[in-house]
Amino acid sequence: MMHRSRTKFVLIAIGVSVIAATATGNKSAAASDTQRRLYAVNETPSNRGNISVYDTDAGHRLVKTIATVPNIADVRGVAASAVTGKLYVAYFDAAGTGKIYCLDIYEDHILWNKTVEPGVDRLAIDPSGHRLYVPTWEGGHADYINVLDAASGDVVRKVYFSNRSHDAQYPLAGPLFQETKALDGSGNYLYLIDPRSYTIARVGPYSGILGPYAVDGSSRFVVNDVTDLWGMQVADLTTGRIVTATLPDHPPGKAGLMHGIGWTPDQTEVWQSSSGSDPHIYIWDVSSPIAPRFKQTLTLRSGRGSHWLTFDIRGEYGYVAPEKNSEDGTEIFDVRTHSYVGTIGASEDMLEIDFTNGKVSQVGDQYGIGRRTAALRRSQIGEGTDRR
Repeated sequence: MMHRSRTKFVLIAIGVSVIAATATGNKSAAASDTQRRLYAVNETPSNRGNISVYDTDAGHRLVKTIATVPNIADVRGVAASAVTGKLYVAYFDAAGTGKIYCLDIYEDHILWNKTVEPGVDRLAIDPSGHRLYVPTWEGGHADYINVLDAASGDVVRKVYFSNRSHDAQYPLAGPLFQETKALDGSGNYLYLIDPRSYTIARVGPYSGILGPYAVDGSSRFVVNDVTDLWGMQVADLTTGRIVTATLPDHPPGKAGLMHGIGWTPDQTEVWQSSSGSDPHIYIWDVSSPIAPRFKQTLTLRSGRGSHWLTFDIRGEYGYVAPEKNSEDGTEIFDVRTHSYVGTIGASEDMLEIDFTNGKVSQVGDQYGIGRRTAALRRSQIGEGTDRR
């Protein structure tokens, strides 16, 4: 059942620094000399914050586990750069201090591990690998995000717009997207930040405070979890139109916040986690993004709810993570058949890293971002290639 929201829309024309031209997979990724690896930051108490590396093309066989830093209590996000060969993990330590560590992907070596005040949350990286965009935590009160030098971990700028900043996302077509858990009304908007001028635009209001979201490959459409909604809202960023898609047979009671959400890389479907203890994934047909149709329900083997989901670059596998810091494994599904194919260790902070002839050739994303890109005006984008 679809409802059109009464929507106010403010969108400032903004430029994007570097853009991708990749679709559901780079042709080189299919070459025999390319190794596809899934880097998953562990959540279980025994190895929380360490990174398990799985061979995607060998049934997700565990290749190695990389020891990182001690005293990690809560992993908050992961990002990586194919340009620099660096991987970053945001986390809170046992004392509640927000930190980020930087891993050299080639050497499996920690380059730095720094405190970032006043806190951290699910971070993003720019296509050049030079800047990290770090929310100041959904449970905090700071009204900005930090911009870090990715080489050193030093804060180089604060971008002010709203409090309780949560998930930062840099999709293939840019710009930087940001949502917050603010209770003052500003949490009902999705924010767009120009990564060059730091001009702020916003989309909304939505029907409630936003949760996780995912942007398509051309930054035309964004799907959003929204508080107190059994379903999702979809925004057309060119017109400001927001529609509501409601689950036809949702669980009883209040929705709270459905959490994980993501486009399949070919953008034919959106997968959505449920809330609380509901052990289901809901799949939407988004062949017409502004008119999504409910398609199918998947049942998790764990019998419990999930907190996050994402996909490999080619769109072959969907990864559905358990609730945070759970002992349950992350379940893997075949995207085309929707069938269960296996389980890896508990992680919701994961992304694909491909190596071609020993070099990082492209990286995936912790979010379920779309990977179908449209031809965009040269005036809107910078020159270069995004190998994420």
